[in-house]
Amino acid sequence: MPLDLSKYLPLVASGKVREIYDLGESRLLFVATDRISAYDVVMKNPIPEKGAILTLLSDFWFLFLRSRLPTLHTHYIALCHNLKFDEPLPPQTIADLGRRAMVVKRLKVFPLESIVRGYITGSAWASYEKDGTVNGVKLPLGLRESEKLPEPLWTPSTKAELGDKDENISQAQAAEIVGKTYADQIAALSLQIYNIASTFALRRGIIIADTKFEFALDESTSPPTVVLVDEVLTPDSSRFWSAEKYQVGRAQDSYDKQYLRDWLVQTGQKGKEGVVMPADVVSQTLDKYKEAFEKLVGMTWNMALEQKRAT
Repeated sequence: MPLDLSKYLPLVASGKVREIYDLGESRLLFVATDRISAYDVVMKNPIPEKGAILTLLSDFWFLFLRSRLPTLHTHYIALCHNLKFDEPLPPQTIADLGRRAMVVKRLKVFPLESIVRGYITGSAWASYEKDGTVNGVKLPLGLRESEKLPEPLWTPSTKAELGDKDENISQAQAAEIVGKTYADQIAALSLQIYNIASTFALRRGIIIADTKFEFALDESTSPPTVVLVDEVLTPDSSRFWSAEKYQVGRAQDSYDKQYLRDWLVQTGQKGKEGVVMPADVVSQTLDKYKEAFEKLVGMTWNMALEQKRAT
């Protein structure tokens, strides 16, 4: 059942997979739903527990990055615990919020998707096959599908409104949208975070083939600060591959929503509205998300839930 807090808090925005509420004092409540999207379209039915998995994995990464990159600024404040509401919340709602909601700073978000690619796959592979470039960047000849790139590549895209599709753009176009100074900072931070996270993940048996970050501007500081926002390094925002089964020259076994994407393509439903996933696709996708969480965090999903309940 969807978690509707509009009776208790002003709803700021409702996205593809998240509801955002105003907590006041320049804070927002990010509530991750169980909705899932693929090819910029939201499926009709949800993936149970998906929102909690994404939230607790983002919590893990925000804390991890804070320890490894102390100069990094993020919007993350804490998981949702002990918030005060004008009216008492039902006990189940309180329990649900504690594992699928984050309290974050309210900031001005840059209209860019900041994508880092460490391996050539997906739309990047399709572009490379066509003309040897990705987002306007010429790559070496002879690369094969899923091959590791010589260096991670920053490939920004537009940040589309709900119902529209993101559009890949060049680095120069990104600079035109947000200004060269901020584009350079976003690119540098994205590559730095990717390198730290991908090195850690590989030790846990996962290749981060590519991932999407979002950034905002904190104008309360002098000078204004570029801040990492949104969810971070989750199966929704990244391609996670099995390091053990990795093989260049083919599509990879993944721990993300690629299983859903493949099913949509195979059944001729890519990009169509109102698609209902069958039970086996829901189950397989959920298993992939849980496996990614458990490999990266180093504990079972049930153990993680118990740990968060105890805090």
